[in-house]
Amino acid sequence: MNPFIKYISGIFTALKALIGGLRVTWRELWRKKVTMQYPENRETLVISDRWRSELHMPHDENNEHACTACGICMNNCPNGTIKVTSNMEETEDGKKKRVLDKYVWDYGTCTFCNLCVITCPSDAIQFNNDFEGAMYDRSKLIRQLNKPGSKLREKEKVEKPAAPAKEAAKPTEAPAKKEEKKEIAPEAKKADEKSSDKENK
Repeated sequence: MNPFIKYISGIFTALKALIGGLRVTWRELWRKKVTMQYPENRETLVISDRWRSELHMPHDENNEHACTACGICMNNCPNGTIKVTSNMEETEDGKKKRVLDKYVWDYGTCTFCNLCVITCPSDAIQFNNDFEGAMYDRSKLIRQLNKPGSKLREKEKVEKPAAPAKEAAKPTEAPAKKEEKKEIAPEAKKADEKSSDKENK
């Protein structure tokens, strides 16, 4: 190809791309703006419920949680972000029971995969959608999720209703046996017919 023609075609190609970009810019200029003015809109800002930010362990008004210190979340964490330490205590019945001592979560190494929450059999942990987790001190990223003095929430014992007394089984009358029809052999039939004929004579 002639260098001059190649030069001219390059100019037209550039102009075509420039016009295409200006068309997009002009169209977006009149569209409704979606940029959020943060932090001015912090009070009205709505974050999606599916957003996973910080892992936390809900406690009730009695400072009780649902974690049984089974360690399933720790075993399923791909990064080793969770460390669960527990103690064995003896109950009033004389049985040994595992009790949570510390539940430590490292915010800095968490990948927010949600495997810990999914595999927890007692639904003791969950992610919130608070996205403001930036800080200057790395040591603050390591957090203990169980509050001081907290304990396992005891399950409410549901009393089963007493089973109704079974009525004495009434003796049932055996159904009357149907009379079985006895089939008469054809030879016996002939003999009966002959005897009846003789009697008639």
